[in-house]
Amino acid sequence: MTRRIGLPLLAATLMSSFPVAAHAATRPAIFPAPAELTLGSGAMTLGRTVTLSAAPGTDPATVAVVEQILKDAGVATAQRSGRDTARIVIGRADAALVRRALAGITPDAQPEGYTLTVTPATNTIVLAGHDADGLFHAAQTLRQLVARAELPALTIRDHPAMPVRGTIEGFYGKPWTMTERARHLDFLATVKANTYVYSPKDDPYARDRWREAYPAATLAQLGTLAAVAARDHVDMVYAISPGPSICFSAPADLRALEDKFDALRAIGIHRFYVALDDIEYTKWNCDADRTAFGPSGAAAAGKAQAQLLNAVQAGLTRRDPKAPPLIMVPTEYYDAKETPYKAALRQYLDPKVVVQWTGTDVVPPAISIPDAKAATKAFGRKTLLWDNYPVNDYAQSAGRLLLAPYARREAGLSGELTGILSNPMNQEAPSRVAVTGVVAFAWNDRDYDPDRTQAFAARALAGDDDAATAALLTFFDTQHLAPTFGSQPWQEQAPRLHALLDRVRDALARGDAAARRAALADLTRAADDLANAPDTIRAGVADPSFAEQARPWLDATALWGRALQQAAAGLGAADAGSPAATRYFAAARALAAQAAAINSIPGATRIDGPIRIADGVLDRFVADAPGLIAAPAATE
Repeated sequence: MTRRIGLPLLAATLMSSFPVAAHAATRPAIFPAPAELTLGSGAMTLGRTVTLSAAPGTDPATVAVVEQILKDAGVATAQRSGRDTARIVIGRADAALVRRALAGITPDAQPEGYTLTVTPATNTIVLAGHDADGLFHAAQTLRQLVARAELPALTIRDHPAMPVRGTIEGFYGKPWTMTERARHLDFLATVKANTYVYSPKDDPYARDRWREAYPAATLAQLGTLAAVAARDHVDMVYAISPGPSICFSAPADLRALEDKFDALRAIGIHRFYVALDDIEYTKWNCDADRTAFGPSGAAAAGKAQAQLLNAVQAGLTRRDPKAPPLIMVPTEYYDAKETPYKAALRQYLDPKVVVQWTGTDVVPPAISIPDAKAATKAFGRKTLLWDNYPVNDYAQSAGRLLLAPYARREAGLSGELTGILSNPMNQEAPSRVAVTGVVAFAWNDRDYDPDRTQAFAARALAGDDDAATAALLTFFDTQHLAPTFGSQPWQEQAPRLHALLDRVRDALARGDAAARRAALADLTRAADDLANAPDTIRAGVADPSFAEQARPWLDATALWGRALQQAAAGLGAADAGSPAATRYFAAARALAAQAAAINSIPGATRIDGPIRIADGVLDRFVADAPGLIAAPAATE
């Protein structure tokens, strides 16, 4: 009798026939890409229990983060070493315990830098931070490493290319809730961001009623949020927008700004921002400014704003000599053309004040090193980029989630910018896809890969589930278009689906029967993937808020997927000479009409509108399908 060999036994039998290197190390995918990663020889496993040794003075909160990461990976921690137990050493790189564990390896010495080593020979992992932030970032890298069954021998020396990385909640329309902000801060921690700017345009106490104190309940909520940010090693910055009504020369208005900042400092917020965007500078808000600065105009506005901001900066320094510098966004925040306003701001504004700039336009299609150099010249300092992506509060983005990878920003911008802040969407969880790319680029712009980073963002949302990750990437492709304020988008719509549908059209046009059948089979599989993606996403995402905030887009995707299924069936029937093709094509049109009628959630975005799914690609193919193969006439 012949004995059947099971797959595990068969694999073992085959492997025993070939020489296999023990614990062959493979390079792990770490996001953001580390500045330096060197593989060693061999690999190690953690087992069920590890010994965790923290150097004296290590932040207990970071120790707790490491313990939770290990717990989530199924590993318990102990304080005493057991036989053959892996050892994890954490602490500042200058601590004696950490220096000994590094065994002669020179640690990264940059701000927010860290060194992480995995040494199978001694069964040891070391997390060494140049500072407290760096050690926290090292823990986030460990989070990614322990997702593997085996940890390869390696040394990572890593630090950010840009000092400021994160988001500015600066959109119009419904602000995020405090719960959404807290979730966003927790997310920012995992991708090594370090800045969140609170600047919702629809907060009345930050704009229209900026002189008024916050109600006690709101102030308490902001204090709670500041505590979450501190726990996540993210600087929470408070932005105020007094421009529509401020009198730049009035001492009372300066005191109102300082009083607002004092109240926020008392609840744990220590960095501040004055936003002067989206205001008129062709008129003064008070007669005193006319007396102080002369007739209204661009140059006078630049001088008046600089005088106010300089006074605010001086007040911050008086209260705390170590306070981080004030940030501002100017009225001319886009392009880098020389103007009387920019010249005045450059001449009079304190060099310590950080200036934000949105690039070559409000929503720039690309940003190059020469663009950033021009901005440095125009504003008299390196700028902090306010990148209006993936924000969707303007007319051209109505009905869209913006889920394309962050792209068309030139490697090397880290030499010309102080950092990048992404302006996200009204939908917090879907915003994480693009924000992951923004932060990864700011961390290491020279080794940034848009597509691989987007795949990492999908896997993070999916909680490492393969099916949900694939479904998310299918869904992201239908929301790939990135509009500008002009008529031409800066990223095309649905490139994966578009390429497939073009291949189908080409195969049908060539007239080769075998190629035609293969193309229709590919089309059917793609239609099935599209139709099934929404249910897979709803069942698989780790954070249900993604599915909640993307609900109408997922509903419409399911219908469009079914429409494509019917179109594929119609083409198959037509190819086989079946009169049923007409019925399939009619069903496709009906489903497409249902999908096109779905609207965004009322009030969730500044501009409501019909949901757009792979528009210009999917809808066009469904409409064209009946004419691609001549279908036989239906008989009575």
